[in-house]
Amino acid sequence: MNYAFNHVHLKSSDPKKAADWYVKAFGFKIVSDATRVYGDRFIACDTVNGTRVNISSARTGEKLGPADYIPHTGLEHFGITVEDCHAEIERLKKLGAELLEGPIDTPNGPRIAFMRCPEDVRVELLQMKY
Repeated sequence: MNYAFNHVHLKSSDPKKAADWYVKAFGFKIVSDATRVYGDRFIACDTVNGTRVNISSARTGEKLGPADYIPHTGLEHFGITVEDCHAEIERLKKLGAELLEGPIDTPNGPRIAFMRCPEDVRVELLQMKY
């Protein structure tokens, strides 16, 4: 069986605020916004290349643990390809993101940087050619 990547799911105390930030920051498109039978607000977004990113609040009776933007075990970050890493860092900082690391010019690879985005989500910026 062939497997295809389906989506990333982010939890948020305010899914609409988080989704709006990703729309402004990375051009995500909100494709649906509903309250599910589980009691959570569930917003489905698509990236510019069609990858689905779901953002939802806690389900009824669910308590969300704290977010963790530092390197850790488990899903640690997701990456976004950008044209100019330095310019994106400055633009995202104006939107409230925090630079955590970089930019780093990797040998024979991309220029990368890590940003702390809303709800303490760690996002990697990747400039493929520099």
